Amino acid sequence: MEKDLQVVGFRIGNETYGVRIGAVREIVRVPEITAVPSAPDTIEGVINLRGKIIPVMDLRKRFGLTEITTDKKNRILVVELDNKLLGLIVNSASEVLKIPPSEIEAPGSVFADGESGYVTGVGKLKGRLIILLDISKLLHRPELKRLEEAAETVATAK
Repeated sequence: MEKDLQVVGFRIGNETYGVRIGAVREIVRVPEITAVPSAPDTIEGVINLRGKIIPVMDLRKRFGLTEITTDKKNRILVVELDNKLLGLIVNSASEVLKIPPSEIEAPGSVFADGESGYVTGVGKLKGRLIILLDISKLLHRPELKRLEEAAETVATAK
C-alpha cells in the first residue's frame, strides 16, 4: 500500500498550500527582519536564527498578493534547499497534512503549462484543496543566488 504524502500545510491569502515535510526544517514566528540593500522585491531581508543568518522571502509577494497584512499568525517556514536554509513568510502555518496518493491530482489537469512549474499536484483532503509545491522549483536559480548573496552580505558586515 502506498504511504500517504505528508506535507506541512500553510496559508497564503485564502489558499492552502503544502510542501513535503522533509523540506521543512522548522516553523518560527516572524522575528525582526534585517533589510538588505538593493534586494529584489520578494526578498524581505535576513534573520538571525540561533546564530545562523537566513535569507527570508515573502512567499505572498512571490505569488502576487497585493494586500499583505502582518499579524500574529504570520510564520516563517525554514526550508532547506541545496543544503542552505531559507525562510519563507506565509500568512499562517497550520499543520502536518497526510494526503493519500489516490487523492492527489496531477497539476497539468488544473494549471496551464508554465505557471505550474513549481506545483506538483493538488491534494484533496476532507473537502479542502491543498496546492502542493516543490520548493526547489518555486525559487528560480538566479533568485536563489541573490538570496544567498544577500545573506552573505549581512553576515560579513557584522
